[in-house]
Amino acid sequence: MNSKQHSGQQSRLTLPNMLTGFRFVAAPCLLWLAWHGYGIAFMGLLAIAFLTDLLDGLAARLTGQISQFGATLDSWADVITYLTIAVGCWWLWPDVVQKELIYVSLIVASCLLPAAAGFSKFGRFTSYHTWGVKLAAASMGLTLYVLFLGGPTWPFRVAAVICIVAAIEEIVLTLILDEPESNVRSAWDVLKRSG
Repeated sequence: MNSKQHSGQQSRLTLPNMLTGFRFVAAPCLLWLAWHGYGIAFMGLLAIAFLTDLLDGLAARLTGQISQFGATLDSWADVITYLTIAVGCWWLWPDVVQKELIYVSLIVASCLLPAAAGFSKFGRFTSYHTWGVKLAAASMGLTLYVLFLGGPTWPFRVAAVICIVAAIEEIVLTLILDEPESNVRSAWDVLKRSG
């Protein structure tokens, strides 16, 4: 291995990528906690995972370590986290999940459908990280706690709709772009740029 290859591999061990990587480590722990009925511990660890999701992009911008690898890693971590949430919450609160199954399904679909579109067209995750997706993730994360800790259901339902709108925007981006881009603000920005 030459020094250029070695330094390229070293550059992947950055603070932002380690923050993102935490979600990969957290996923099996979250599933274990859910399977054994530790709802409060599950929500606590999930809060830390959400925090690392907020901090990884910020750390990448502040340290100048924005990379395609990091963006793709973040997208994989998002999919794994969303699926872990769906399974874990089903195990912990099956009655609530069954009652809100349409909205839970919309949130899972909002994660899987844009990924499927990206794989179909580009053969990989698209990693757009639009403002819509950031809003969707924040609203879903916050309302998840409201829902599963005994609050009203309507905030979670609104969050599910926001997630679907953000997913539609990501699919539109996949349809209009010739090559995948990371960290795109919105479909409107891309249309303005190309028009």
